[in-house]
Amino acid sequence: MMNYSPKEPPPQPPAPAGSPPLPAIHARNLTVTRGPRTVLRDLDFAVPQGQITGLLGPSGCGKSTLMRAIVGTQAKVTGTLNVLGHPAGDATLRSRIGYVTQAPSVYDDLTVRQNLAYFAAILDPGRAAADRRHEHVTRAIADVDLATHADALAGNLSGGQRSRVSLAVALLGAPELLVLDEPTVGLDPVLRRELWTLFHTIAADRRATLLISSHVMDEAERCHRLLLMRAGEILADDTPEALRTRTHAETVEAAFLRLVDEATATTTDTTTPAATDAHQKEPAR
Repeated sequence: MMNYSPKEPPPQPPAPAGSPPLPAIHARNLTVTRGPRTVLRDLDFAVPQGQITGLLGPSGCGKSTLMRAIVGTQAKVTGTLNVLGHPAGDATLRSRIGYVTQAPSVYDDLTVRQNLAYFAAILDPGRAAADRRHEHVTRAIADVDLATHADALAGNLSGGQRSRVSLAVALLGAPELLVLDEPTVGLDPVLRRELWTLFHTIAADRRATLLISSHVMDEAERCHRLLLMRAGEILADDTPEALRTRTHAETVEAAFLRLVDEATATTTDTTTPAATDAHQKEPAR
């Protein structure tokens, strides 16, 4: 659950008719600490509804930590983080968010169908919901194109197929927000392309919001919007085209590297002996 100060503002109310929709995710001064180390530092960003936002950056930059904060499972979180109009971790969000971790979250000794039936029963328990659960399971299996493997043990599937089972679990109940932590890692180019086609179908047909992390920069071009991260901070929050234009780069990867160089140069300038001496000589304010 989020750790909020007593002065934390209440959840955002529904937007009045005719006004722009509220962002699916809105963060202000979001900080995460782990022991003496600050993992995420004062993040401010918004993820628009109904689009695919890519969360990109090198391994270890804090992408998974940020995703855990968004779904409400990260400890030592301060600042404001609203998800679908509620504080992150609010109990009302459980059925509205689908979350896929890097490791496939399925039981090897159950079939694909049995895995989905098990998780569907947790999301929507009771005998009265049996028909609805069956419908959701069948649809989720079809969504990830595993109908021909529905009765195969998950432990006998390939890595890519197991990843798709995890995605099918997240799709149960048609969540409004999908948070996917490096869902294409380790997959071959054909499977990656198929998954990205599915992601765009979900966003377009269901008007769902997808937040997808990756350290593969060529996947950035497949997103509507990007959050570029480095060392626990956000370097940029913009569309791929705007980032390329802003940095005069041909690719998002080149744009990212230029932003890294700019950030490094700024950090170096503010930590040189001359800059430090000048800062120390300034009168207190």
